[in-house]
Amino acid sequence: MSLFATTTADYYHLSFLKYYYCSLSGLKSVGEPVLMGEAPAFFADDLQARFSNGFHLKLKDFETATVVGNKTYVIGGIDEPTSTGVRIFDESTGEWVIPTVLGTKPKAFKSHSTVLLNKDRILIIKSNSKSNDSAWFLEVDTQFVRDQKKKFGSEVVAWSKGVIGDSERPIVISGPSGVGKGTLINMLMKEFPSMFGFSVSHTTRAPREKEENGVHYHFTNRSVMEEEIKAGKFLEFAAVHGNLYGTSIEAVEIVADAGKRCILDIDVQGARSVRASSLEAIFIFICPPSFEELEKRLRARGTETEEQIQKRLRNAKSELEQGNSPGLFDHVLVNNDLEACYERLKKILGLNGSMDATPKTPTGVFALPMDLSLSKIDEKILINSGNADQKIVLDLSSIKGGAPGRTRGLYMYTADLHTDDVTNGNF
Repeated sequence: MSLFATTTADYYHLSFLKYYYCSLSGLKSVGEPVLMGEAPAFFADDLQARFSNGFHLKLKDFETATVVGNKTYVIGGIDEPTSTGVRIFDESTGEWVIPTVLGTKPKAFKSHSTVLLNKDRILIIKSNSKSNDSAWFLEVDTQFVRDQKKKFGSEVVAWSKGVIGDSERPIVISGPSGVGKGTLINMLMKEFPSMFGFSVSHTTRAPREKEENGVHYHFTNRSVMEEEIKAGKFLEFAAVHGNLYGTSIEAVEIVADAGKRCILDIDVQGARSVRASSLEAIFIFICPPSFEELEKRLRARGTETEEQIQKRLRNAKSELEQGNSPGLFDHVLVNNDLEACYERLKKILGLNGSMDATPKTPTGVFALPMDLSLSKIDEKILINSGNADQKIVLDLSSIKGGAPGRTRGLYMYTADLHTDDVTNGNF
């Protein structure tokens, strides 16, 4: 039995039915189990049975349909301003559902091919695109999507952009006021100026004189920020003096997109929120050698009133107690001696003090063809085009992250069809 590998323009017709087949490899006959993570194939008999109720699945131009269990996810129309780009046919009810769509939706999106991965997300490859903007993921049953379904009480899907290459894990640094975490961060930034960056926080307060939007803060209105918080787009947030402040996932991703490692200087409650999110970070708590030493340092600054000092000490006592919560912080550093503490911090981050390098990301960018089809073996996707001697390989074996942020760790390269890897099915 041959495998189906199609472009978005190729639909299989069964009298009234125009249907899109997802590409796959490794299935010898109908009913046999597929390899881990592969999309199920549906042949003519299966389609007739599946739609025996007489339902007509009519697809528009450039739409694709992917079956996941008893639901069919139709993707297309993403460049239409009024469209979510996704609709779902639920076979159990015989009805169409327009889901809540989370994450960052791709822009101009027409001709494409799809393949189901692990039954929880659909890989979309855009035709006639650049390799660094060709792969997107529509998550349909990941942990993030399941959590959001409970929150919204309705059908939810989420977009995530696929990023070629990897990035270093962000760093969350917490500690009470006066412990020296700001000084330690400044030391990192000075020694490794091109390696680290800060995310720009969001706030609902009005900008002050000389403050620039996108530089000092992302200034937004409260209703927009509340909606984005509800949609899971914020790692942490807090209400301060009637205004909202918070760190969005997108703000952290932008730092990584620039090839830098993001540092988050946030309080313990914020760190707890980030820990509960999908962000894979290193959590470091900086504490003083003693509470008495912390009070001494706060008073030595000479910048605050007695009332302010007492407030900071009350907050510090609470943060020190929370800082010892099991499973919250990966590392606890006692800042008894600043230089020694800094050396321990660098060791945790894998820095030897003699290098100033940014995470290595493949820089070669090439064009994908207009007409393409997908085949899958294990964790690699073969992107077929009209060039019979050269194929494009997308390696998914190292992917991490996901909606509502990026899916990183993808590797895409061209391969000669006659190499041993390709002919042996190993790419």
